[in-house]
Amino acid sequence: MVVKLALPALFATVVLSAQPSAPSPKAAPVRELPWAGLNFLHTTDTHGWLGGHLQESSYSADWGDYISFAKHLKDRADDEGVDLVVVDTGDRIEGNGLYDASEPKGKYIFDIFKQQTIDVICSGNHELYQRNSSENELNHTIPNFKGNYLASNLDIRNPETGKFEPLAPRFKKFTTKNKGIRILAFGFLFNFAGNANNTIVTHVEDAVKQKWFQESIRSKDIDMILVIGHASVRSQEFAHIFKTIRSVNWDIPIQFFGGHAHVRDYKKFDENSFALASGRYMETIGFQSIDGFSGGGKSEVAPQAKLSFSRRYIDNNLFSLHHHSGKNSTNFATEHGKNVTKMITKAREELKLDRRHGCAPKTLWVNRAPYPANNSIFSWLEKRVLPVELSTSARAAEGKKALVITNTGALRFDIFEGPFTRDSTYLVSPFTSGFRYVSDVAYSDAKKVLQLLNNEGRILEVASAGNLDASLLAPPEQWSGRLRLSNEASVDNHVHHDSLQAPLGRKDDKPARTPGYTTVDDAGNDGDDTIHSQINFYDVPNCVQATLGFDEDSEADKPKEVDLVYNEFVQPWILLALRYLGEEYNVTDTKPYMEGRSLTSVITDWITEHWASDAEVCSTED
Repeated sequence: MVVKLALPALFATVVLSAQPSAPSPKAAPVRELPWAGLNFLHTTDTHGWLGGHLQESSYSADWGDYISFAKHLKDRADDEGVDLVVVDTGDRIEGNGLYDASEPKGKYIFDIFKQQTIDVICSGNHELYQRNSSENELNHTIPNFKGNYLASNLDIRNPETGKFEPLAPRFKKFTTKNKGIRILAFGFLFNFAGNANNTIVTHVEDAVKQKWFQESIRSKDIDMILVIGHASVRSQEFAHIFKTIRSVNWDIPIQFFGGHAHVRDYKKFDENSFALASGRYMETIGFQSIDGFSGGGKSEVAPQAKLSFSRRYIDNNLFSLHHHSGKNSTNFATEHGKNVTKMITKAREELKLDRRHGCAPKTLWVNRAPYPANNSIFSWLEKRVLPVELSTSARAAEGKKALVITNTGALRFDIFEGPFTRDSTYLVSPFTSGFRYVSDVAYSDAKKVLQLLNNEGRILEVASAGNLDASLLAPPEQWSGRLRLSNEASVDNHVHHDSLQAPLGRKDDKPARTPGYTTVDDAGNDGDDTIHSQINFYDVPNCVQATLGFDEDSEADKPKEVDLVYNEFVQPWILLALRYLGEEYNVTDTKPYMEGRSLTSVITDWITEHWASDAEVCSTED
């Protein structure tokens, strides 16, 4: 495959970022979009990051910029007589102050998000954890995208009738504007079990047996099937949907769009079926194209010529967006896009998201540093933060010694050197669950719990069989199976692994490039629009542990009994591990450890006390 590269020219004008505090993007070699007869733009797992990344220039464009970008591409599609379909696959909430800092939750974000025209949209799991967030989908998001929101395996209890009903239509058929391609679309969620009791997630394996699905996939008046879903593109759920469709239609084109795993990925099911995942946190705008459709909307279509499927992962910054839209800093932003940018700026100001809690003396990484290490966010958490903040608990004040366990997936983003703001607290740890504990557990058993949760043994098999997948304790990018540590790189600077994304490898002797995603997927290593240098990615354990009141390395200091304290999310695994060790504890045996304090507040309080600075500009010294 020949890939055209656009080399950056010298700028005649400065590329300005949309949000005032966002860094300007850097010029870089860019691969062109594989424009075709049918094109898609895809977002997933935005988690409230509609203001863009304010500390990373590669992802600094905001939702207003995305709206301008989509408008320019739609205009191009109309001019060329081809089609553009916009897709979103869920997890739009939790993970950014724009959502989490507002009362009520979503006060700003629903109005901002709806400004983009999205043709097919579905729910993620984060929309379903809480009753109020699922009802927000029912009362806000679905009306905002009426007719375009699909819920193929999701029901909700109607607050007015008390009866369960589909959250949204199970499927829809539509015909594209210019080429008349007739599409049958579904919107699925993976087999999620952590939803609030006002929603029901039907397992995909059961949903595809239902009459409505079986009849719809036998439709004769369609040219292709579009399956969007909040699931990894390599999930069993997508594989089962593909197999079910192929059992009744062996050659119809099927395009999947996934998410949930927070990675860039592209899976080939067969020559006529591919699946695209487009990263996380508005770092990536996915671009998918399919060429070779005759279109025309005829009910008796001749067999399609061989179709061509292509993808591109677009870095969400103005340099990339200007380039791919053929615009520049003077004509890129549409009036609508600029107005949405102003909405975001105003919301951030009202929420005081730039209010500083402290100044981080160095960057702490989730997966870009090994564990343990001085620049690992988990080493910092277990050695510095938890021992200090949890020692103020009433139990610790009584002299009760403790082991404290939290899952690494509870920390969702890195801490960058420089200002740590109100917004940063939600980027790093958006979850509201507190700490609980089991009192007076034999230390000889308690010390084994971490090892059980992290690596081995039958407990993880038992947990998985009971819908307690221990991999979910770790960061999503890791349990996706797409990111693995490797220090071996090929001559073209791509790591030797099948189905590997390395957002993060070793340096080479080539000219300096901006560090970033270097994705290898089922279509090869040319998917990223921007050519980056690699960065190392390291596996971290499912959970980490801190000690309170004693030195674990000192035999003389080890207690006979300890309080086993944990982040509330991991309670099911903790109790299962204890039962595996012969300790019969149940939920009724657990208690709150520090009322009113979550992991987020614990981190914020520590930073306020230890990293506070009255200087106008944060110091960058250690």
